[in-house]
Amino acid sequence: MLGSVTIHRLLGKMKEVNASDLHIKIGSPPVLRIDSHLHRVESGDLTAEDTSKLLAPIIPAHLKPQLEEKGGVDFSHMEGPTERFRIALFQAGGGLHAAIRRVNPVIPSFEELHLPKIYSEVADTTHEGLVVICGVTGCGKSTTLAAMIDHMNETRMSNIITVEDPIEYLFTPKKSFISQREIGIDVSDFPAALRGAVRQDPDTIMIGEMRDRETMMAGLMAAETGHTVFVTLHTADTMQSFARILEFFPSTEHTFIRSSLANGLRGVMAQRLLPCVREGIGRIPATEVLLNNSTVQEKIRDAEDQDIPAIINGSEFEGMHDFTSSLTRLVEEDWVDLKTAEKYAPNREALISKVRGIEVAADKLIHRVKR
Repeated sequence: MLGSVTIHRLLGKMKEVNASDLHIKIGSPPVLRIDSHLHRVESGDLTAEDTSKLLAPIIPAHLKPQLEEKGGVDFSHMEGPTERFRIALFQAGGGLHAAIRRVNPVIPSFEELHLPKIYSEVADTTHEGLVVICGVTGCGKSTTLAAMIDHMNETRMSNIITVEDPIEYLFTPKKSFISQREIGIDVSDFPAALRGAVRQDPDTIMIGEMRDRETMMAGLMAAETGHTVFVTLHTADTMQSFARILEFFPSTEHTFIRSSLANGLRGVMAQRLLPCVREGIGRIPATEVLLNNSTVQEKIRDAEDQDIPAIINGSEFEGMHDFTSSLTRLVEEDWVDLKTAEKYAPNREALISKVRGIEVAADKLIHRVKR
């Protein structure tokens, strides 16, 4: 039973309790995600009729035929002048379900996101080439991408074109000039948007998500011809990003794609969000960063990807680091507890060994000072 529950009240509740997501499903009350934990809203279980009535007020008229034909649509929704939501609406269980993400109306800084210094350095120093931000669903990669674009917006005069599905953050032009294009509203699809973008005199192109061969090829070509291209990929780490990029293309084209990546790639930056133990901070990112130096270039071109993790691990002075190093730092600086870090670690034994090594070194230093 819906009772007094409306979609507008639920969206307002998200802001009130600082929820990141709202889930609407048949057979369950509405569910809010707060600091990674799911909380049921106090109401009865929703029926198919309930979810249809609940979601009807926010479905754009032009997307209703697509919803009926394809069974799902993605779009953005505004509540008032500042509250923006990213909505995935889909058919399931004989009715409508929805996953709704609240987008912070203010683009956070690198410091507010607790990202390492290398992120701002990459944004400052990249004037051409491809930068990939990757991670699983809900890891904050879209927010990180927005922070990088807005940092460039604040610090350099350039023409920035974004291609998004849907638009999440609204950028206010500062030093830069910005055009934001939304798929399905401003342009039909990503390939068409990117073909147009390279003719619009861009310095920087931001692509919300790499989804297919055409989009990836357009991004690579733009990066090789002197543009700065920022993209997101739905992959867990840097190595999976290479595999995903190659999967877009037949094996007969891999040599060419590797050459393009070797020449055009500037960096791959992966992240995962962990529960934070410090008061007032819900989640904090663990990160992995690969920068394309001459050694990495050679490995990419020669299909020796298996050597890349060792390069990342051995190049921390350049700003490169792997997840184990990032998790170790978070534990050492009391951002997360060791048990949480172990749960998210790609190699639990390596993490424990590194943490213990730091503890032993610290004990020796204390002993030496006491003497």
